[in-house]
Parts: sequence; structure tokens; C-alpha cells
Amino acid sequence: MNTATIVPVRKEVPFHAGELRAHELAGGGPPGFAIRDAMPDQHRDFFSMLQYVMLATTDADGAPVATIVTGPAGFIDAPDAQLLHIDERAHWQPDVLALLQPGKPVGLLGIDLGNRRRNRANGVVRRIDAHGIELQVTQSFGNCPKYIQVRDVEHAQENATTIGATRVADQLDASAFDMIAHADTFFVASGVDMQKTEGGVDVSHKGGHPGFVRIDGNTLTIPDFVGNRYFNTLGNLLVDDRAALLFVDFSNGNLLHLQGHAEIVWKVPEEERFDGAERLWRFHVQRMQHTTHAIPLRWTLKEESPALAHIGHWR
Repeated sequence: MNTATIVPVRKEVPFHAGELRAHELAGGGPPGFAIRDAMPDQHRDFFSMLQYVMLATTDADGAPVATIVTGPAGFIDAPDAQLLHIDERAHWQPDVLALLQPGKPVGLLGIDLGNRRRNRANGVVRRIDAHGIELQVTQSFGNCPKYIQVRDVEHAQENATTIGATRVADQLDASAFDMIAHADTFFVASGVDMQKTEGGVDVSHKGGHPGFVRIDGNTLTIPDFVGNRYFNTLGNLLVDDRAALLFVDFSNGNLLHLQGHAEIVWKVPEEERFDGAERLWRFHVQRMQHTTHAIPLRWTLKEESPALAHIGHWR
């Protein structure tokens, strides 16, 4: 970029009623915030360096969907402070790509697992053509590096004839149990007024020790650790309890996508206490989609997050 631009932080409170209610129930919101209506230059530069980005949108029923979009560095570009362009080199999950159309809400989480940096950009689809997808950014902010495990990424060296398979069910199966039980990371999509023009969706990172997501049949219980206290996800769930969870198998490119409803446990029973967690939330699975060899990237664990030293395991 030839000239530096300064994007002012929003002066009005940039939280909706659900987020404000979550602040109240949690005993307080953030001491301050750096949420903007457009991307500062450092965020624009950051997105342009990524080889993958997490994206949230909605399905035909208006429920959240979470996915990962991959491509060579530079496949995402920010021509100005309120536009992001995902070009034709992007590798999409076909069922998610088919959902996108002008005016559709989107939430982006740009995350570099190699250095624990992450930035958010929420908005709507502005245009789709042969050159890719253009997104209008209406909200931009950074997130802290807590609970992110450092991973090195490389392109898969697989037989070109390998074809992924997709399995859909209304409950978790053995492969899903195994993937969740070993996961130290997942991503969650949620939103408010998702079928209205003023609505929106978010996608957020969650991390912990392997197995930090407890499985009880078709219900997952997730500890909620201290963060930036924006409570974007929990605030959304107080308004609309629908959510989507995305688990990535970093070793083989498999994806597990779950849709269902969530409930927040603000006062945790003693027998369910989880060291380091301020509260819990439960996710009731209604739809599972497991896709093998879904993405062309593979990651190798390099370093656990230092924040894990302050959190526990399920008793």
C-alpha cells in the first residue's frame, strides 16, 4: 500500500443486545474495544499473506455454517479498507460456495497458526464473478493470541487420484467421536438476525488441551476461558441459539462440520467445574457432515499455547 491510512475506532458501543446481556451475566464486558467500520492497513496486509481463512455464512434455512477456504498466499486481497476479494484460485467446499450470493452475510477469521495472529472481518457478499468473490467489510477487529497452538503448514503431497468422501448424519458417529476427542482446536459460527439485511454472522477460534470438548452422546460441553470479554459468540447465542462447529484434522485435511443448538451454563455445578473456565456451554448436534481429504493443506504441531498452563482437563 502506497500510503498509510488510519481507520478510527468506533466511538459508539459496537455491541448488540445479546452481547450486552452477556457482559451483564458475566460480570462485565471489555474495559475498552478496538472495533472499526473498516480495516486498518495492518489487517489488510495480514489477510493478503494468508493461505487459509475461516468463513461463516448461513444455509438455506438461515442457520450458521462454518468452513475453511484455502489458496496460495495472495489469494485474498484488500483493495481498500472496506473490501476483501477472494480470487478464483481459492479452494472452496462446494456446498458452502453454492450458498453465497450478493447480500449474504459473511464472517471471516483470518488466522495464522504459525504465529498466533488473528483478525476478524464481518460483512456481506458484494459481488460474485469469474474472478472470485468480493466482500464488503462492515466490522473489523483483532483478537488476542490466547489458546492458539502454533502449527507449521505445508501443501499435501498426496496421490492426485485421492478423492474425498462426504458422510452426513443426524448424530455423531465413531469417526466424529475420535476427531473431537483428540482436537485441541475448533471454530464456531454464530449470528444474529441472519436472514435480515442488518444481521450478521461471526466465526471464532476456540482452543484448549486435546479433549477439552467433552462428548456425551450427541451433546458437546465446552469450557469457556477468559478472553477479550467481547462475548461475540455467547452474545449471539443469547439471541439465536443456532451454531455451527468446524473441526479440522490438521494431519490429513479432513473436516467435521456440526450444526445444532447451544445453551450457556453461566453458573457451573461443582461436579462440572473445569479449571480455568469461567462458564460452560453445551452444543446439541442435529447434523453432522464429515468430509475426508477436504482441503489441500496439512499442519504439524510445533508449540502449545502458553495459556494452556493455566487451564485444566475434564475430571
